[in-house]
Order: sequence, then structure tokens, then C-alpha cells
Amino acid sequence: MGDFGLLASNSNPPCNKNEYEFMEIISKYFPNLSSDQLEKYEALNVLYQEWNEKVNVVSRKDIQNLDIHHVLHSLSIAKVCAFIPGSRVLDVGTGGGFPGIPLAIMFPQVQFHLVDSIGKKIKVVEAVAEALSLKNVSAEQIRAEQLKERYDFIVSRAVTALPEFYLWVHSLISSKQKNAIPNGILYLKGGDLKEELASFSPKIKEYIISNWFEEDFFETKKVIYLKYVR
Repeated sequence: MGDFGLLASNSNPPCNKNEYEFMEIISKYFPNLSSDQLEKYEALNVLYQEWNEKVNVVSRKDIQNLDIHHVLHSLSIAKVCAFIPGSRVLDVGTGGGFPGIPLAIMFPQVQFHLVDSIGKKIKVVEAVAEALSLKNVSAEQIRAEQLKERYDFIVSRAVTALPEFYLWVHSLISSKQKNAIPNGILYLKGGDLKEELASFSPKIKEYIISNWFEEDFFETKKVIYLKYVR
């Protein structure tokens, strides 16, 4: 086991859900993970339990639900698009690293750029990525509007209403296509979004996460895919 595994086995943070339960849930929906990926997801659980004692990146009362509410929720994006090697993905408003860090483990040959305006959260992202040896992750304290690079996809977890988010990021989406679905935005959000999404029809598609994951948490959760057309 790598350094991250050693760190996990030697750490004793407060943990309300054991590592076996955590790994069973991840493996249940992604049965073809490599041993390296499994080790990293296992270590991820302990790392966030530990870091959350120092920096509140996940609600203190919700840290026991890290596997379902944060890691598995992030990985629902992988059910919509299996990013091909060489893709570039931007995670806007990543907080402590969601959905970017779980996706970076899932797609080790895809480059992930995680940004947030809050410096202490980016420090957590950098520390977690370093502990897990995630060479495909870069993190930066910056607002999306200040970025100049281009990405195949932009992911996020409901940082604002989608029309406003689109204005922040649409110019950052590359016109060069390489994945099975056209470049665009993959946005995690829940509830009734009919009014919010009305202006984007027919470029938008809603994926119901409960079609993939059976836990009650996902009953109203969706992945919103917005195809970007220049």
C-alpha cells in the first residue's frame, strides 16, 4: 500500500462509519475499480475525517455521510460521462474537493483543475491530493471569471443558479471535441429545476441519480448536462 494507505492506517480521527462500510458502498456501484483506486478511496475517507477537524470543508454533522452525500454524489458524474484520457476538467467552487477529487481517482489519466475563492479550502484540496499522490490534480484559489484556459468539461455542485453559473464559465469550454458526448457543463443539483433550466432547452438534459444509486439521499438529486454550442 502507498503512503496514503500508511497514513490512513496510522491515523485515528473520529469516524462514525467504518472503512469497510465506506468501501462497500463505493464498490457496489463501481465494481471494476483497480486496487490502487480502492486504496485511494479508502484513504480518502480517513483524510477527510481528519481534515474536517481542522477546516470545516464538510458540515460537521454530515461528515459521517461522506461516502454517500459527497463521494458517491460526486461520482454520479462518471455515470453520465466516462472522460477519456487526456481530457481536461474544471471543478468550480470545489470547496474541499468535491466533485473533483473523487473524479480524479476514478479517471487518473484526466487532468482536473479545482478552483475555489476560499484559500483554506484549497489548502485542504492540495493536502488531500498530495497525500493520495494524485498527479492529475491542480488546485488554485481563484474565481472562475478570472480563468483564461479552456476545458472539455466544467463540473460543480450547485454553487449558484445554472444561468448565472453559465455566464461565469461558458467562455472556458473548449470547442475541440474528444469525448463521447459534446463538451459542456455537468452540474450536480436537486429539486424542481423546471423554471431554472427553461432558457437552456433543448441543449440540456437531466439525469436522475436515483436511477443509478438506490440510497434515499438521491431521490431528488440530478446531474444536469448542458451541451455548449459556440
